Amino acid sequence: MRSHELTTGRTFGVTFDHGEDFFTALSDFCRTAGVRQGYIPMFLAGLAEADIVGTCEKLPDPQAPVWSKIQLANIEALGCGTIAWDDEANQILPHIHVAVGLKEHSANGYTSHLLAANVQFLTELLIVEVSAPAMRRPRNADLYNVPLLTFGE
Repeated sequence: MRSHELTTGRTFGVTFDHGEDFFTALSDFCRTAGVRQGYIPMFLAGLAEADIVGTCEKLPDPQAPVWSKIQLANIEALGCGTIAWDDEANQILPHIHVAVGLKEHSANGYTSHLLAANVQFLTELLIVEVSAPAMRRPRNADLYNVPLLTFGE
């Protein structure tokens, strides 16, 4: 286990507009506001379409992460996540999870890692900036090369 006390900075209420790409809008907001790291305690979203991690195939290694995606459309979503900073790419590295319901299928649900999404009507987020420590997401070669959140230098 790893932990670190977080010093929070500013808190923002943010809305994404109909038709916007979720991750592009998040990156644009962070760049404009100067947010390099933080967390999203919650968001509510209508999404025209979304890609989330998932598969219908048998997993060759059930312990390994799943890197494939499923595509969903016309959904309502609840989500949360963290935002780390990538020094090499000079951009944020968000890690977002969602629980979504398919509106025309009795709100049947899926829960997984969000890979891509386009806003339908609205997305409302709360974003809490973390001033310290530095939050990074280096890949762990000993654990399937999964990027894991770290705190401090």
